[in-house]
Amino acid sequence: DKTHRGLSEQLKHHGVYREYVALVHGNIKRDNGTIDAPIGRNQKDRKKMSVTHKNSKEAITHFSVTKRYGKYTLVTLRLETGRTHQIRVHLSYLGNPVVGDPVYSSGKNEFNVKRQLLYAKKLGFQHPSSKNNVEFSCELPEDFKVILERLDKEAES
Repeated sequence: DKTHRGLSEQLKHHGVYREYVALVHGNIKRDNGTIDAPIGRNQKDRKKMSVTHKNSKEAITHFSVTKRYGKYTLVTLRLETGRTHQIRVHLSYLGNPVVGDPVYSSGKNEFNVKRQLLYAKKLGFQHPSSKNNVEFSCELPEDFKVILERLDKEAES
């Protein structure tokens, strides 16, 4: 219980570092930026979330472009807040939905992926007992890497 409370407090006060990688549709023009747009339930579809000022909560996502592939952009994202579907909603709001997202994109999926190309790459927080800062990171999944390699090859030709 103590550990759970400690981690929950860190999440509540933005003390957890969360970094994600996503491949999105389209070309994000700016090299980096912040999406500061409140998120709440979609008024037309209660199963979805959307950027709205009605019954919403603050939502802040920082992004930086890692690589542009013409029709796609690879981005690194850092969450300042943690709302349901925050990254997916924010990127869709920008007009650059996550590839493979069945809910917030138009459904175009030329790679025939069975999942979203959104991946939690790094997580950091203060250990609730030892108070040491800990950080965990991992490589992109193989299927994600294969798609990026394909895009790199297409860009070279």
